[in-house]
Amino acid sequence: MTTPGDIVLVHGLWMHGWVFALQRRRLQRRGWRTHAFSYRSVRGTLDGAADALAEFVAALGDGPVFLLGHSLGGLVVLDMLARRRPPQVARAVLLGAPCQGSHSAAVLLRLPLLRGLVGRGLAQWLVRPLPQVDAAVDIGTIAGNRPLGSGRLLPGLPRPNDGMVAVSETRWPGVRDHIVLPVTHSQMLVSRACLEQAQHFLLTGAFDHRAAGAPPA
Repeated sequence: MTTPGDIVLVHGLWMHGWVFALQRRRLQRRGWRTHAFSYRSVRGTLDGAADALAEFVAALGDGPVFLLGHSLGGLVVLDMLARRRPPQVARAVLLGAPCQGSHSAAVLLRLPLLRGLVGRGLAQWLVRPLPQVDAAVDIGTIAGNRPLGSGRLLPGLPRPNDGMVAVSETRWPGVRDHIVLPVTHSQMLVSRACLEQAQHFLLTGAFDHRAAGAPPA
């Protein structure tokens, strides 16, 4: 493994960078320089967040930068990589990111009193074709299969799922590696197992499927 460098953590919908406080402390103890990127996840646009992330990464200097995005944050990472990838970025891990669409969001958008919960950025992702991301960037995706979360209240969420996002929705077409862990959507923000797997991918380009007790998915 190479020496850890800069890692930028990107939060999801209705969140802020502070949600990664525990994971940042764990990463810092392992030698990483951590940075939390915050953006307007509800009222802001997807492209606006992506462009702001690109500027944030570019300001970190010329050294290698790694990305870790949770949920909508993973979509912001993908949009940035497609629009204006900073040359420092080589690898990214997406945690529970609904790359292939979101059944939960689609249901909410059909309900006038609840559609505002989805936010502009996620709504924009759902109606766009999948962006073309530079193949030079290694992307790993982590999905959860513990079905506990508010998504259970919405009819028809495909199984397996993490309580909000289905495993099938996390499978990015250009993924380098994919792994499913026994966590819920929100647990990914604090899970030690998720952090171990994310770090393993960012440093090696693959998940540690033997440690997870599962074959490559």
